[in-house]
Amino acid sequence: MNNALVIGGTRFIGRHLVEDLLDHDYDVTIFNRGNHDNPFSDNPRVQHVQGDRKDDEALRTAKLTVEPDAVFDCVAYHPGDVVSAVDIFTDVDAYVYISSGAAYGSEEIPKREGVTPLCKCTNEQAESDADETYGPRKAEGDRVVFEAASRGIDAMSIRPCIVYGPDDYTERLDYWIERVLNYDRVLIPGDGTNIWHRAYVEDVASAMRIIAEEGEAGEAYNVGDQQLVTLQEMLELIADVAGTEIEVVHAGERELAAGELSPTDFILYREYPHLLSTSKLAALGWESTPFDEAMRRSVESHRESDRDGSEYDPGRDAEERVLSILDTL
Repeated sequence: MNNALVIGGTRFIGRHLVEDLLDHDYDVTIFNRGNHDNPFSDNPRVQHVQGDRKDDEALRTAKLTVEPDAVFDCVAYHPGDVVSAVDIFTDVDAYVYISSGAAYGSEEIPKREGVTPLCKCTNEQAESDADETYGPRKAEGDRVVFEAASRGIDAMSIRPCIVYGPDDYTERLDYWIERVLNYDRVLIPGDGTNIWHRAYVEDVASAMRIIAEEGEAGEAYNVGDQQLVTLQEMLELIADVAGTEIEVVHAGERELAAGELSPTDFILYREYPHLLSTSKLAALGWESTPFDEAMRRSVESHRESDRDGSEYDPGRDAEERVLSILDTL
């Protein structure tokens, strides 16, 4: 395979996927509406076909124009998107759909492909844009992929957990980086040992390429950092690579309530551990970036950007009230 079509390709995961494909000698075409700046506009090896992925005729035109060997679907948010894609790209060597760790429908440690049940998805959920239907929609997209593979279509899924790294427009990690860079004391909920599996974006990109090259049709592959860290360990590593020092302060539900806060007001906090097995992907030859290096690149990107994660800010005044109470205990 040497000719790739990336549906999406200019923002976060898709952007890093394009860079990874270029590094591995692919010719790349990105297909999107052109609503965001194209970081590859000056690269002669990256072509752009403009169109809406909801428009089947536009997708067919892209296929006929590009004649791709591999198709990477970064922006399929509804099962119907996947239905259209697998029917249009029936004869490509690989169609890789980005699903999600949120597709799993039960809490297990770890969550494993083909073992842990997927979310159920009603017809109403399949058409919804609500946050609470994201997991069911992604799970139904997985089932579309599995059914397509049973018809001889080389379709596969990748299930990332929380993705972080340079160019992350969600700014979830940026909130915590901003706290570490600007405050000596950083308040976190609980005892700091909660685990929400995360995946470095460059590793998600390389995993997508490896799945296309080495994966098996009808299979799903989890992707996440091979070294897991707790929330506290993550903050301490941010401080280390940023060259600063912090005091991590723990607060339980009662102490947080004094500041009219709750544990779930803090992004990347999850009471029950979320852990994906990555052994299936590793068996294809994939490896993750060492965590300290991934965080160093993430902090560098944060400093060069205007991202601050402020939409997740529970309010420093409220945090200060909690810190004052904890100081009296």
